[in-house]
Amino acid sequence: MTESVRLSKRMSELGLCSRREADEWIERGWVRVDGSVVAVLGSKVLPHQKITVERQAAAEQSKRATILLNKPVGYVSGQAEDGHKHAISLITPQTHWAEDRSTTLFHPTQLRSLVAAGRLDIDSVGLLVLTQDGRIAKQLIGEDSSVEKEYLVRVAYGKAGRLPDSDLKLLNHGLTLDGKPLKPAKVRWQNDDQLNFTLREGKKRQIRRMCEAVGLKVLGLKRVRIGGVKLSDLPEGQWRYLTPDEDFEAEPKGLPPQNRASAGAPGKPHGAAPGRRFETEKENGPRPARGHVKTEAKPRAAPPAIADKPAAETAPSLSGKTLKLPAKNRTARR
Repeated sequence: MTESVRLSKRMSELGLCSRREADEWIERGWVRVDGSVVAVLGSKVLPHQKITVERQAAAEQSKRATILLNKPVGYVSGQAEDGHKHAISLITPQTHWAEDRSTTLFHPTQLRSLVAAGRLDIDSVGLLVLTQDGRIAKQLIGEDSSVEKEYLVRVAYGKAGRLPDSDLKLLNHGLTLDGKPLKPAKVRWQNDDQLNFTLREGKKRQIRRMCEAVGLKVLGLKRVRIGGVKLSDLPEGQWRYLTPDEDFEAEPKGLPPQNRASAGAPGKPHGAAPGRRFETEKENGPRPARGHVKTEAKPRAAPPAIADKPAAETAPSLSGKTLKLPAKNRTARR
């Protein structure tokens, strides 16, 4: 005999909402099982039973905001501790990106029950999804989630020479963390000191631990894409709304072939192909806040970050280091 399950769990499995939302709707009498209203928390259903929700639930769900933030270093995406601020504290009218094409207007109620759908370490930067919609949270961090996350990772090899191709293959598949094998990844050289990672899972500090396993030290990490949604030109420390035409489940277009750079001509470094580069702390500078409301922002020293800068925009010095470019020629976005 088929076992019954909690109604809220079944609604979550069906993708109707999160368990928390399901409990709220049940209490309000917005949920029907086989046509009958069920308003008792903890009620159980059988897999074959039909579950429907009232229009009020769908209307309320459509009002729930999903926000895309370009998180800077120094903000946490999980529980705030040790005096560090949560990334949600950056969601204000002053930091709303002026070029947001969404017609949604900011309201303080959008901060209620706003949660990060996926972690981004305090010392990492880039795309962070904050949402009130349980469906999106489940889509991105649920047990069955297979949404791709793409990262740019600046690294330094701790041994003489360069990273062997065999270790690059290990980064793609073959490593284990905490005694469990990792899912296959797509890892390739972006340029001579930067790797491009595409993962379908998000274990704690996964990329940093993967790199440590093959002798690489991570100097900076930036998330640039989640599924079909890209960070693009969203400035650091600012945010925008997810638009109706964006889909995390959409297949990304133009995803580079796996390990394309490692297939170059013999004798050439892995990074021979031009790619996007990091900015150093000197190349960065304090970035003025932009948004719908003009405020006098206090200058803030920018931590090391990654910028999607074509190789043609940098010039090597005699020491082999990257020269600082004039401010007008710098790319500070991505």
